Amino acid sequence: MFGIKRYKIRSYEMGLLFQNGEFKGLLESGTHWFIDLLFKVHVDVISERDPWLVHEKLDLIVKSGTLKERAVVLDLKDNERALVWIENRFSHILPAGLYAYWTGQKEVRVEVVDAHTVWFEHADLKVIARSPMVQSVLDVCKVERDRVGVLFIDGRYVDTLAPGLYAFWKGQSESKVVEIDLRETMVDVSGQDIMTADKVTLRINAIVTYKIIDARKAVSQTDDVRQALYRETQLVLRAMLGARNLDVFLIEKDAVARDIEENVRQRASELGLKIASVGIRDVILPGDMKDLMNKVTEAKKAAEANLIARREETAAIRSQANTAKLLQDNPVLMRMRELEVLEKIASNNKLNIVLGEKGLADKVVNLL
Repeated sequence: MFGIKRYKIRSYEMGLLFQNGEFKGLLESGTHWFIDLLFKVHVDVISERDPWLVHEKLDLIVKSGTLKERAVVLDLKDNERALVWIENRFSHILPAGLYAYWTGQKEVRVEVVDAHTVWFEHADLKVIARSPMVQSVLDVCKVERDRVGVLFIDGRYVDTLAPGLYAFWKGQSESKVVEIDLRETMVDVSGQDIMTADKVTLRINAIVTYKIIDARKAVSQTDDVRQALYRETQLVLRAMLGARNLDVFLIEKDAVARDIEENVRQRASELGLKIASVGIRDVILPGDMKDLMNKVTEAKKAAEANLIARREETAAIRSQANTAKLLQDNPVLMRMRELEVLEKIASNNKLNIVLGEKGLADKVVNLL
């Protein structure tokens, strides 16, 4: 009928009555009739199955006091946040503002927390971090296994975080977590062209194995600890090799590597690092220098071989001289030697010798 309005409100609904844009009260379940000839009456029917009461005139509704027994009203200040549980299940986080939740259909529990403490800790943090609206109010970060997180708030170091889940309120202070890997890792210092003291240019490939033991130093002392270690190793290599001749370096390569490691270790400790090892992996000579070194090595080996041959020859001559002197001084031994020679000749050439009168053996020996 013209001028008469009818509103039916179900058992799980609530009516918000407005006249001339002003909130006048709540309408319970049932059928409600209004005579509205001037079209000034309006009723918003809200379902209480969704406890969160969202309305453009919520401030007027709250101010009227009609929600006092029917809803949970939250007026969160700038430094306050609210955690909302519905039916004992976490639902969402609320930033500062005005909110209302119906309590007639579902159980609603609200926990108001102080956001002045930037670091947010809670027993149900894992559940809370997965909830809606979390990105608008919380910075959530996870520190993985074998890592630590260095926490800075407003640019100041606060703590070193063990592996786990962490959250920080937005809008209060600037929080930053720098994740650091504590596992042993390597820096490959390759392709370094370095001139030795005797003006020979070498290409050196070295490798540094290290791990971070002080995460705060590793973050605070330099913007890139890995690059800083690379530069330091590079400089130490140049200093050590530049002070040595090529021959000395090649002979004392292991000792040079230990000196390099000691120098790198001192700088690494200032960066929060522990050096496990420093090694020279490759030493690459220029092409002409490589040929020259090969020729030098070849000449040395030839000289050594010649020296050995001369020593063997001298030893053989000395042995022959000793044998000749021994035979000269012992006629019987000389005779036995002659018989051995004759035996060898006879065995090789099938020669039969018959010794008769005295002096025949001497004649046969002379004949041979």
